[in-house]
Amino acid sequence: MTKISGWVLAALVLCGVAAQAADYPLVDAVECRARGGLPNFLARAAAGGEISVAYFGGSITAANGWRPKSFAWLKQQFPKAQFKELNAAIGGTGSDLGVFRNQHDVLSHKPNLVFVEFAVNDGGADPVRIQQTMEGIVRQTWKNDSTTDICFVYTLAHNQLDDLAKGKFQRSASAMEAVAEHYGIPSIHFGIEVAKQVKAGKLLFKGEVKKGESPMGPPMIFSTDGVHPLAETGHELYLQTIQRSWPALTAAAGKAAPHQLGAPLRADNWEAAKMVPLTQAMLQGPWEKLDPAKNGQAKAFAARMPALWKACAPGASLTFAFRGRAAAIYDLVGPDGGILTVKLDDKPERKATMIDGYCTYSRIAKLDCGSDLPDGLHHVTVKLTDQAPDKEKILFEKNRADLKQHPEKFRDNVWYAGALMLLGDLAE
Repeated sequence: MTKISGWVLAALVLCGVAAQAADYPLVDAVECRARGGLPNFLARAAAGGEISVAYFGGSITAANGWRPKSFAWLKQQFPKAQFKELNAAIGGTGSDLGVFRNQHDVLSHKPNLVFVEFAVNDGGADPVRIQQTMEGIVRQTWKNDSTTDICFVYTLAHNQLDDLAKGKFQRSASAMEAVAEHYGIPSIHFGIEVAKQVKAGKLLFKGEVKKGESPMGPPMIFSTDGVHPLAETGHELYLQTIQRSWPALTAAAGKAAPHQLGAPLRADNWEAAKMVPLTQAMLQGPWEKLDPAKNGQAKAFAARMPALWKACAPGASLTFAFRGRAAAIYDLVGPDGGILTVKLDDKPERKATMIDGYCTYSRIAKLDCGSDLPDGLHHVTVKLTDQAPDKEKILFEKNRADLKQHPEKFRDNVWYAGALMLLGDLAE
């Protein structure tokens, strides 16, 4: 599923970059800003203790690339330590979902070091929102365990090369740097060397690799889609960036000690973001709670969604009230997705279609119910309608063959919901 999710990510990036604000101040391109280093991780690893390293990000991190490569390299550097890897990456998702799932997917596993990678997936997000969510992740992490070290890593897509060529970080990474600077968190930009090699003609960022051919070149081919690095080339360059940065991270590290949160960078950060389980009382109409032991859909997503509910027929609805500033639903989109109506307070209903052009498979998604709301009491109702999406029209041309070959996957029009995501608290 990770590989296919990458195409989704590519589309999100390409569409989102068009919304970038040209006047946002971009940070000077520096490969590694060591800041406070990784003091607690280094001390524990050198002492030979048990070490848990979390990789928190999107499909570039989920891939069989820089994540397992860097984890294997870290184990070699500290042979006395007992390492455990935590893959907390979900393709096609950004920090706006990450801040809600941080507790379940990352912090509950008690990591000693967390690599955070959302710069590509956040490519089309507002810098303010990026800072709100990334700061939320930092503050959640250090409130959970103040000895956990964090390192921001920045990947890049083809359409972000121009900024690097001008000696600047792309907008998303620039916004994240403000958070990193405020909290003394080290950051590594994986794209500096990539951009240099592209400029020198040694590397082709996006190219075709024919069957039986090697991407090693010359020139080397970084990716085939302009986003996802190839294991032999792009991901290897990413690993080498970590290796070059390590001496600086080590030199910057002082004595192991708890991290101090202090005053926030943004008072409106999303530190309070949380997942809230669905309850039977919120559900009206034909719903079914799926058993991972019996249902393939529930089993496939059990690691991320402890509970998965299915709205089985039109009229099934989810209603809740909350006090706060934002609400969303942790859910799935897929080939059997139907059409929903979303009602927030006294605002007009809007429709949401739970299938898109990539949906030959199901994947994790986020249904926004309302954000940047006045801090107060809000009511939300989401209902599955009796309308059927025109799935052939919605699917991209390359995916329509799947509809014809496997019509049973697309026959139903349902909705899968896992949990509420609140910036606030559930109201009785």
